[in-house]
Amino acid sequence: MEPISPFLTGNVEALIFCSPQPVTGAEIQHCLTELLGTEVPMADIEAALAHLVAHYRASDQAFHIVATGGGHQFLTKPNFQPSVNILLKQTAKKRLSNAALETIAIIAYKQPVTKAQVEQIRGVGCDYAIQKLLEKELIEIRGKSEAVGRPLIYGTTQRFMDYFGLNNLKDLPLPKDLLDEVNEIGPEAAD
Repeated sequence: MEPISPFLTGNVEALIFCSPQPVTGAEIQHCLTELLGTEVPMADIEAALAHLVAHYRASDQAFHIVATGGGHQFLTKPNFQPSVNILLKQTAKKRLSNAALETIAIIAYKQPVTKAQVEQIRGVGCDYAIQKLLEKELIEIRGKSEAVGRPLIYGTTQRFMDYFGLNNLKDLPLPKDLLDEVNEIGPEAAD
């Protein structure tokens, strides 16, 4: 059996490392074919994968390569899961920006709603806020509108309910509840 090329192994490792989803052998082969201008045999890719899986399994590093979802992916080894869970909880509890709070409030009260409708209410673009809310899984795409251009429709998720401690959308405060003296600015006007 021929020794495995460090060049091939390194490139396979890099492709798996940079992908957020499992990478299939066919995807690796396609990338390497484009890189080298010649097709890399699948047997060579599988040998490199087997070598990498064995290497990371035997190492003291906190991660390894796992065959999952029809491909391969770097994942944290199970014995490091408690510390990773703590970090993920801390990250998830980070506060939302004012723009994200305004955007999610509009989506929560007006859902299902398009980005253009949210922007019309806010008066500014909300691409970044919507992207961050999607990443945090606080909102989701609910389909496409029948309007011209068929824009995406957004709504809140169960994670939104958990994040804000709600059982259902009826638990959202009513606008009249928000018009409290505590929310007023400036001195009281004289009659």
